[in-house]
Amino acid sequence: MESISNNQALKDRTVLVSSSGASSELAIELERSGARVITAPEARVHEPESHVALDEAIENLFGYDWIIFANIHAVDYFLRRFRQLNHDINELDDLRVCAIDEAGRARLEEVHVHVDLIPDGHAASKVIEALEAYLGGRKAFRTANFLIPRSATSDDPLPQVLEDAGARVDVVAAYRIASTNDSLLAQLRALLVGGGIDFVAFSNPSDVEILAQLLDTTDLSRSLLDIVAACIDQPTQQAAHEFGLSTDILPADPPIALFVKAIRSFQNRER
Repeated sequence: MESISNNQALKDRTVLVSSSGASSELAIELERSGARVITAPEARVHEPESHVALDEAIENLFGYDWIIFANIHAVDYFLRRFRQLNHDINELDDLRVCAIDEAGRARLEEVHVHVDLIPDGHAASKVIEALEAYLGGRKAFRTANFLIPRSATSDDPLPQVLEDAGARVDVVAAYRIASTNDSLLAQLRALLVGGGIDFVAFSNPSDVEILAQLLDTTDLSRSLLDIVAACIDQPTQQAAHEFGLSTDILPADPPIALFVKAIRSFQNRER
């Protein structure tokens, strides 16, 4: 492996990497280049701190036209509470159901919940496009009511995009995102809000999914706004695009050392 221990091109720059094992080598090489590396902790999913908003939404399902499940956690925790409140799955037949990810769709079909719409991608823009095509135009959003069970800390832009289109949207806490290191998660969220991260480096497609799960979003474009995204190869780049991210750095070859070299080169151009 090419040695980059004497190169300090990334000095005073903060790079976010995933908690996956493949990212360990990446973190080491980035630190050798002078970067401060933040390793995202693994996500843990728990019951919400309160069921009040979710219970109210379940008891008033007649007020909604659509329910959007962004992931399998939304499906599992919503349906668990739905049954605890003595509701029958058949009651969901009066709603249109949108499942954004494949795992969520599969779980819904396992328990015989009909799925009306599966967008061609995770990003908010893809969901809006699919809904618009299904409804027959953007004007239909003005009379549509959406229920989106998520975590209380979700930073997904979809609810705002739907509201901007004229829809009424209720986002209710169905589960809670924690992590193996809650203090690190809190630090990460603060850095993202405060602009304290310069780069995010993905060393494989699962890195993208892991970060999206941690931030509870299907669209990373808002969470990582103004952060330079680096992907090690084209499959990873494709995964980033599916979650709404444009790739700023893509090396010609995938070895970690060359990946870090591409990030250093980008930083040198910016100076």
